Amino acid sequence: MAYPMLHQKGYLPPQESKMYMPVKELPPLRVRDLFYSSWSDQEKMRNLLARAMEAVNNSSGLVINTVDALEAAELERIRDELRIPMVLAPGPLHKLSSKNTASSLLDEDYDYCIKWLDKQPPKSVLYVSFGSLASLDPNEFLEVAWGLATSGHPFLWVVRPDSVRGLDGPGFPNGFGAAVEGRGKVIRWAPQQEVLAHRAVGGFWTHNGWNSTLESISEGVPMICRPQFADQMMNTRYVEKTWGVGFELEGELERGKIEKALGSSWRKGREQR
Repeated sequence: MAYPMLHQKGYLPPQESKMYMPVKELPPLRVRDLFYSSWSDQEKMRNLLARAMEAVNNSSGLVINTVDALEAAELERIRDELRIPMVLAPGPLHKLSSKNTASSLLDEDYDYCIKWLDKQPPKSVLYVSFGSLASLDPNEFLEVAWGLATSGHPFLWVVRPDSVRGLDGPGFPNGFGAAVEGRGKVIRWAPQQEVLAHRAVGGFWTHNGWNSTLESISEGVPMICRPQFADQMMNTRYVEKTWGVGFELEGELERGKIEKALGSSWRKGREQR
């Protein structure tokens, strides 16, 4: 809906000197939080969005996976501007899904991580997952590994085989296993809904895809936000500035910065859960 306006007002395409400028029409967003792909054909993008809006306006209703309590103002604006009979917000929709479906995907990892969490103290574990698409460069992966190792916090880290760009598989630094033995677990996959709902989990380091964001809020788990693309920057801005349930870890990933961020996450977690 806002894409044409963002171009007309000069917010898009983004300019380096204006990245932190507020988008007055869409608070609390800044220019850097807007979705924009410099690799896309902008004319094709505008045509695609125009066709999508035409389809919405010709529909009988719109169902959005959100909650009125989170986005009341945004939903009201959508209802005011769209010419359709109904706009429904029945979320969070993940609460309607079957846990058995998720747990059947990788039963070994499912049992492994849930049984390990069962042995941990309440709100003691940091759950780390950057989603199914996001990846780290080798140096970022190294800093994350040592940041977790030196933090002293228990953690459950999901590391996909393709988590590190340019490598066939993640290579953990020498000494990492010994440094985290007894308090850190690395797995290929996790039943995220069950993990976030577990009493042992006290924080979530996430890429802030919408599903992950909504799942974390639903379970009262504070977030350390590390967005990379698409809607993740917008979600992060709302998490930090509107809902107050997390904060963004900006700039280069460094182990000292990570260790400090984990301490902040735990303070928020004790207050929130």
